[in-house]
Amino acid sequence: MPFRPISVFPLVGALLLGGCALTPVDRTPPPAPVTPAQFDAGLARLEAQLASQCSLTQSMLSEGAVRDQVLNSDVRAINGQLRSLRTELANAASASTPAPAASECRHVNVDGVSDKELVGRNEWIGLPSIGTYLKARIDSGANTSSLSAQDIRTFERDGDSWVRFKLGLTDDDVAIDSVRDKWIEAPIEREVKVTQANGSQSRPVVSLLMTLGPIREQVEFTLADRTELNYPVLLGRRFLMDIAIIDVAEHYLHARPEFPGGEPASDSADEEATDAKQDDQESL
Repeated sequence: MPFRPISVFPLVGALLLGGCALTPVDRTPPPAPVTPAQFDAGLARLEAQLASQCSLTQSMLSEGAVRDQVLNSDVRAINGQLRSLRTELANAASASTPAPAASECRHVNVDGVSDKELVGRNEWIGLPSIGTYLKARIDSGANTSSLSAQDIRTFERDGDSWVRFKLGLTDDDVAIDSVRDKWIEAPIEREVKVTQANGSQSRPVVSLLMTLGPIREQVEFTLADRTELNYPVLLGRRFLMDIAIIDVAEHYLHARPEFPGGEPASDSADEEATDAKQDDQESL
């Protein structure tokens, strides 16, 4: 069979046409370049959007703060109303509960207290061996009791130390007139050393029978001039111990004792009222 040459051109053309069909070409045109004006306009739009969002957020926060302030104000108002209600309830309770009478408080059944006599901060005392009554200040801050005395002179009697003195009284002090210039003698129990701004000195201590209401005891008194003070007698802790307790809100719980030449106990009310008023003014 004779050889027949084949033309390659039709074949190559067919392949080329087939390849073009298999690989499509993207003919979308590229975006146009952004101009400076367009770029600035875009930034301005973004800034406007951000500013709008920030304003909305701040507005929401402000509204929340206002709500918090309103709530806090409401809470404070409610708390104030509750306090007022509590005060009114407390006042109503105290008004409905009667205060105990003074006589009810004088007999407190407590161990070590119920057997003691109740005394006020001022009381009348009696000195039977001298024959007079005097006003006394009760002072738990003082250790030893004190009696106002003047012209104090020590001497010996049968080998013992004694003291001779007169009561240190002013014209305003209430006492039996016959004892104002009376010399009083008593053995010296001991001496106490008192230190003051102008130096130290020894003062004699004497034991005298004393009465206060139902109390009748030997009491040790330091002799000292008390004419510059309001009361010629001071009763301290040594007297109070195991005998009496103080009600500092009371005055003269016990009647004034009576002695020959003195006024009746019933006539002491004016003196007691004056002292109570003076003490209340001094405590203000």
